[in-house]
Amino acid sequence: MLEITGLGGLILLALDIWAIVSVVGSATTTGKKVLWVLLILILPLLGFIIWLIAGPRPLRA
Repeated sequence: MLEITGLGGLILLALDIWAIVSVVGSATTTGKKVLWVLLILILPLLGFIIWLIAGPRPLRA
């Protein structure tokens, strides 16, 4: 059971890093970027889900 929990934590960490990189690369204001990053850092799972639904989208090249 410990291995499954550890794997889930690593997956969540990777998803949170991906979300933070996407927020930083988005076209929104700096203040909103800071709030989104704080939300993702303080509430990793819930913050990621909220970002996935309502978060700023990254700029497309």
